[in-house]
Amino acid sequence: MLNHVMIGSNDIGKTKSFYNAVLGVLGAGEPMEHTNDTGQTRLFYIHDGSTFSISEPINGEPVTTANGSTIGFVCDSPEQVKKLHDVAVANGGVTAEDPPGLREGTMGAMHLCYFLDPDGHKICGLHRPD
Repeated sequence: MLNHVMIGSNDIGKTKSFYNAVLGVLGAGEPMEHTNDTGQTRLFYIHDGSTFSISEPINGEPVTTANGSTIGFVCDSPEQVKKLHDVAVANGGVTAEDPPGLREGTMGAMHLCYFLDPDGHKICGLHRPD
């Protein structure tokens, strides 16, 4: 259903370093980098048919995060969920909610992790057992 997600960054270099490490856990390579006509840099991580993008704000205002919003990445295993979280924290992310692990909910059992990226965006790693 989704083609891409784009978030903002106040420090594109720091954010690129963070997501290179974090998305590398999922097998994503280096992003395509583009600077638009007004000088804002954008990063495009393209992997498995999806695009995750990061941009310096075009309006010149500081980045803000959306309270209640979460961006979720599919993981191949419970171990990859934990690694995604651990790499994020090791690279400047902050744990959000409970530690990585199995959770029961209305959508069934899932292995989940939550963390905040360096700009405060809430990110989730998710694996649904077969």
